Amino acid sequence: MPRLSSSLLLALPLCLAAGAAVAAPACYAPSALKAVPGEEKVQPHTSSGNTLAERLLPPVRPVAGALAGSIRRVNLPAGVKMVALTFDLCEASSEVSGYDGALVDYLRDQNVQATFFAGGKWAVSHPERASQIIADPLFEVGNHTWSHANMTVTTGTTMQRQVDDADMAIAARRAGAQAAGCNVADVPERTTLFRFPYGSCSADSMAYVNETGHLAIQWDVDSGDPAFLGAKFMAEAMLKAIKPGSIVLMHANGRGKHTAEALRILIPALKAKGYQFATVSQLIAAGTPVIAATCYSERPGDTKVYDDAARAGRRILPTQ
Repeated sequence: MPRLSSSLLLALPLCLAAGAAVAAPACYAPSALKAVPGEEKVQPHTSSGNTLAERLLPPVRPVAGALAGSIRRVNLPAGVKMVALTFDLCEASSEVSGYDGALVDYLRDQNVQATFFAGGKWAVSHPERASQIIADPLFEVGNHTWSHANMTVTTGTTMQRQVDDADMAIAARRAGAQAAGCNVADVPERTTLFRFPYGSCSADSMAYVNETGHLAIQWDVDSGDPAFLGAKFMAEAMLKAIKPGSIVLMHANGRGKHTAEALRILIPALKAKGYQFATVSQLIAAGTPVIAATCYSERPGDTKVYDDAARAGRRILPTQ
């Protein structure tokens, strides 16, 4: 049965009981954490590439064989009702994406633990917001590549740099939070979670992600929030699909349309059903991950449309 290593388990905070309060990072004034109108907007931008200074990252322990592969959800003990809400913070080379402050503010207001998968380029474009999320004990941050690369089509050292550069960018923002006076002792110096853009991977990219100490986190509930779905429709669809151990995919980078509004329906409804909210790491520690050998969004083979577009030099939206 897949289990996290004992050292990783010791590093995980215990899942909070429903309603338990977690203080926002005291190193940031409440006014600095609040949403700023307009910062959620995605802006066109031509990137000159990664100009981030190289950082020496700590050595990694490769993911054990039992946990290798695409983690889609977690089987929990009978009677345990936990769910992991996850939010992608991706940014392609052709844009500067946004920060959905209203969404993050609501998670903090409701004491909802969550996991963010940040692109390295996004972390560089939004240094203060990245450090705030990293420093917040409610949240954990995983790697979502440097620039939202399709990891089926991207190969060799270019593929490896997509992983490594994002790790360095997130580590730099952890250091930024520490410099601001935040206590980041419980935040790993190098990310231990990874999400493949578009839900797409190759055998080589999966192997590299696992070799560099990352659990590959997919999802079993897709909000569909990049599409122009109404908040009520989206929330009701997620509520119907979520079951104990679910990992839910959403966006907090301005690509999620009506996501913040949908959460105001979804979160109270899940609380009423007796659910607790967990980070992905806490969810995995509580049960047995359900692991697939390949990557996909909802069913094997359904990422081919994104792979074909990437090979042709095109990008399809909405994206994962």
